[in-house]
Parts: sequence; C-alpha cells; structure tokens
Amino acid sequence: MTQLASAVPVSQPAVSQHLRTLREAGLVDCRKDGTRRIYSLRIEGLSELRSFVEDLWDDVLEAYRRPRRRPRKEEGR
Repeated sequence: MTQLASAVPVSQPAVSQHLRTLREAGLVDCRKDGTRRIYSLRIEGLSELRSFVEDLWDDVLEAYRRPRRRPRKEEGR
C-alpha cells in the first residue's frame, strides 16, 4: 500500500480507507505477504459493477428519449 499511496496525492490512511471500501464492495481482493498487503482486482466484482453502470446508463438514455414537457407559464404573468 505504501507504493500505491506514494503514487497518488492523498494520505496513506485515505488510501487504506479507499482500499477497504473497494474490498468490502467486492471489487478487490487482499492477501498478506509478510508485512505487505497485495491487492488485486476481482473480475467478478468488476463485471457486476459494469452491469450496474450499464443499466444505470440505459435508464439515463431512455429518459432523454422521452419527450420533455415544458412547464406551463403561470396565468396572469
């Protein structure tokens, strides 16, 4: 993690928190190697994330396909 933390403009504790969140979300795995922790991407987790984002994106695109209604002007103005 020290190597990763030195490559990004955030503190080592912040990197640790982000990696923990990614691990809890199932996006990365972590294994110990002596005093080091080796992180690797989980293809299954990334596939689930990709599917979620694609579904979300489809919903956004569908919303733009629908005709929008213009708000009515208030009477008397």
